[in-house]
Amino acid sequence: MDFEPLYQTRLGKAYCADSLKFMQAMRAKQADLVLTSPPYALHFKKEYGNADQKEYVDWFLPFAEQIRRVLKPDGSFVLNVGGSWTPGAPVRSLYHFRLLLALCDQLGFELCQEFFWYNPAKMPAPAEWVNVRRIRVKDSVEYIFWLSPSKFPKADNSRVLQKYSKDMERLIRRGIKQTKRPSGHNITPKFSQDRGGSIPANIIQCGNNESNSPYIKQSKKLGKKIHPARFPAELPRFFIEFLTEPGNLVLDPFAGSNTTGAVAEQLGRKWIAIEKNRTYAKDSELRFKCAEESNGKGNKQRLLFNLAQE
Repeated sequence: MDFEPLYQTRLGKAYCADSLKFMQAMRAKQADLVLTSPPYALHFKKEYGNADQKEYVDWFLPFAEQIRRVLKPDGSFVLNVGGSWTPGAPVRSLYHFRLLLALCDQLGFELCQEFFWYNPAKMPAPAEWVNVRRIRVKDSVEYIFWLSPSKFPKADNSRVLQKYSKDMERLIRRGIKQTKRPSGHNITPKFSQDRGGSIPANIIQCGNNESNSPYIKQSKKLGKKIHPARFPAELPRFFIEFLTEPGNLVLDPFAGSNTTGAVAEQLGRKWIAIEKNRTYAKDSELRFKCAEESNGKGNKQRLLFNLAQE
């Protein structure tokens, strides 16, 4: 490829490029996971650019076609796409459902499972319907679609087990008698076996209101523009652990501040980040420089001096 990375680390490379052209130049079937959150089809324009609701499916499908091409046969495509309100009315847009149908019906993706990102830090909006007229409630959930070219992509939920509840810990200690619930489920002593943790649900709760991370603090100190729609680290962490193994390749074609690449690096996965906005792409390097500093690999004063010169 004729693309030069803006920066690179031990495991990954970040590019400032049009991700459609970049993926067209990539070798086919090399990514284990494509994990991304493209600009949503909001009813108002964002500074980082976003397509209109009516045009969104047609805009995104060329990117999705290349995503399918660069994915390995057993790879996964995890797409975070938020819902939106219809302009001028207290009713929801269906654009993300139309997009899902197009991805499956037109491009042949399989919907492995839908996930829901519950963000308790979401603002109550649109203000007209939620705060002023009070005829709607706060929308705090976004869709995450797990797709794949295969019905059986690589996945292992034992890598994302959660801590047992106190009740479950008590059942493990005491054991359980065989019984049949009114629902028809047979509960056997196997249910009280300690399997290392509980299987997570398809609801992920985390806010995107980080304010005290080293990345945010240093960005503010240096007067860097902070990306307004950052991924919370817990989202890529969950799916990278669930759907890949160390050494696998993770691709984010709408990288923004490159949370995906930073988490992939922490987890020992290779990564490629593509971001069209040069300021966002360049400033995302601060995530890795802050990580080096916190690991004792850099000198704080030298870090701040070098970044201030950029």
